[in-house]
Amino acid sequence: MRLAIVASHPIQYQAPLFRELARRLDVTVFFAHRANKSDQAEAGFGVDFDWDVDLLSGYRQKFLENVSRRPGLEHFTGCDTPSIRQELLHGQFDGLLVMGWHLKCYLQAIWAAKRTGIPVMARGDSQLATPRSALKRIGKSIVYPLALGVFDAALYVGVRSRAYWRRYGYPDDRLFFSPHCVDNDWFAERATFDARQELRARHGISAETDVALFAGKLMRIKHPLDLIAAAALLRAQQRQIAVMVAGSGRLSEEMSSKAAAENIQIVQLGFCNQTHMPAAYAAADLLVLPSEQETWGLVANEALACGRPIVVSDACGCGPDLAEDGVVGRVFRAGDIQSLARAIMDLADRPPTKAAIARRAAKYGPHTAADGIQDALEAIASMRSVA
Repeated sequence: MRLAIVASHPIQYQAPLFRELARRLDVTVFFAHRANKSDQAEAGFGVDFDWDVDLLSGYRQKFLENVSRRPGLEHFTGCDTPSIRQELLHGQFDGLLVMGWHLKCYLQAIWAAKRTGIPVMARGDSQLATPRSALKRIGKSIVYPLALGVFDAALYVGVRSRAYWRRYGYPDDRLFFSPHCVDNDWFAERATFDARQELRARHGISAETDVALFAGKLMRIKHPLDLIAAAALLRAQQRQIAVMVAGSGRLSEEMSSKAAAENIQIVQLGFCNQTHMPAAYAAADLLVLPSEQETWGLVANEALACGRPIVVSDACGCGPDLAEDGVVGRVFRAGDIQSLARAIMDLADRPPTKAAIARRAAKYGPHTAADGIQDALEAIASMRSVA
């Protein structure tokens, strides 16, 4: 079967899924924008960079002409690709998958597919917990039940994603599980004991010290300072704990200052490109994601792939899927420092087995995500053949 996929730009988390789909189907991925180094900085990473892993091999792909007057990823009209209509018209595709609907390129693709009789599937991580004004909530409750019906199938990435679709009346028999995922094998192969020992030795971290890792953009909304505060509470209880930070942003200096004031050992790795992340996870004993708003939190997938348990706030979309089992993770109330400290201490005192972490990571891998997309495409084909 032939599947067209429209994505905004090459993303490190999507490439493994595209490769897995290409092993099963005749896939062409159409990118709306060729991101540059400054695009990454504007997205909140704080530095200009290119990803240091291959995002384009293993599947057929094409960059569409972006005719936007102000090309970019941060606003609706930044990806304007009218040529997608001709690509779909001549491609003889059995289905179209759009990776969202928040950019103009996605609406152009949906409209073009509908005009040419190609079934449309959508995959995204929207959740009901995302803060919205009362007016916006009312508007969506009126418009979305009709608007989302344009999709012949919907791919939900987790528990909260499924609840989002159901809230707007989307039929259960057209919902398919295609979880957020990372390349588990790639991370596991690189998160070695030697990598752990080398990084901890380089920064003077003793074997007895528990290391809590924050991985991500150093932004207020992600509350990295809460980890320093929680570590201070644990240190007051005579716990040996250090904070490792894999990320960059405006809060870097403030984190160092707060840690120094509380006599907390902090290791600032700065921005870590993809090939450097497995060593950071290996050196840590657990990941902490204290965001007040996070549609998912794919660093939690990365940590599990590296064999590390996770502590995430209840505002993180991944919580019900990856952490609420109380085995490989813990969930705490966003902004509650004492709750965060208890979660860290509990997980450090009762760490899960490597086998338990591996089982959870495997459920949220590229194979499972591709299964859902393939099932949806085949279900659509079956319904159309009956009709």
